[in-house]
Amino acid sequence: MKQLRKISVEQCCTYYKIETTFVQQLDQHGLIQLIRSGKGTYIDFEQLADLEKYTHMHYDLNINFEGIEAIKHLLNRVQGLQRKLMKLQGELQRP
Repeated sequence: MKQLRKISVEQCCTYYKIETTFVQQLDQHGLIQLIRSGKGTYIDFEQLADLEKYTHMHYDLNINFEGIEAIKHLLNRVQGLQRKLMKLQGELQRP
């Protein structure tokens, strides 16, 4: 069973120098998934790369949440098409 590794939203925001409301809005838009427990709110370590990416898009490139959602959707589509292409190339190379 995989053990969940997580960091509190407060610690994460301090490290990345971002507002907790930004992280909460990412959660509300379905871009990341926060873990709520009696002691606080946390983010899984596996989502930190996405958080960094969204932080860069929002703060450095001034992209709003709807734009980030659209970019995420398009990137997921591209990745799906790349997987499909690799599968088809593999099928073509079989004797």
